[in-house]
Amino acid sequence: MEQWKNRVAVVTGASSGIGAAVVKDLVKAGMITVGLSRRVERVEALRNDLPQNLRVNLHAMKCDITQEEEILRVFEYIDAKFNGIDVLVNNAGISGDTALIDGDNSELIRNIIDTNVMGLVFCTREAYKSMEKHGRNSHVVHINSVVGHKLLCLLDQPSLHMYPPSKYAVTAITEIHRQEFIRSKHHIKVTSVSPGVVETDFFLPEIKELIVQGPHLKPEDVSNSILYILGTPPRVQIHELTIKPFGEMF
Repeated sequence: MEQWKNRVAVVTGASSGIGAAVVKDLVKAGMITVGLSRRVERVEALRNDLPQNLRVNLHAMKCDITQEEEILRVFEYIDAKFNGIDVLVNNAGISGDTALIDGDNSELIRNIIDTNVMGLVFCTREAYKSMEKHGRNSHVVHINSVVGHKLLCLLDQPSLHMYPPSKYAVTAITEIHRQEFIRSKHHIKVTSVSPGVVETDFFLPEIKELIVQGPHLKPEDVSNSILYILGTPPRVQIHELTIKPFGEMF
């Protein structure tokens, strides 16, 4: 991680779970880190978990990534204030518990696509503008999922409805970004990280209670994998990293 000391990272969905773990680990690794979230006060509270001398390197900014105009404003501000963006971790994501054939689910379906797909695309587009302008080695990390590669729906279980399709999109987008970055002639890597089950507030309380009874990852496990990815030498391109808890059955 020495190559990233005093460089600038942006993390979406930074208020809890994987995003919060990534923010803290990037700051501890020496990066100036901007955590984006609608719940900005939770990102600010993460400073309490950091060593006193590093708290100044965590910056919390309010951003709803379903709103393109907010993304434009925030990324332009970050580029100007910190002289560029070097690492982007697209972590923000949502799910839901309605079936695709339910009659009144239009808003939820749109929110999932706007967050998991369109927000990721627009954040990457705006980060790329900064990366291109400053011309430094950079890295984009998309937080994907194992369900972005293999559908796990069972007939007797509630459907994850639009969540797997949104993550399948991330799998395709990662390859498109890889090719586009190569054509850009800038040294920008992109990596998809696909965790199995992770114990976070992403799940409803009753689901989370079931999760902790079986094999599961902690947010810090996923964050550690991101530090590994960022720590690879310039010649190494980790395109996809799947991380599962030991004993997971699917």
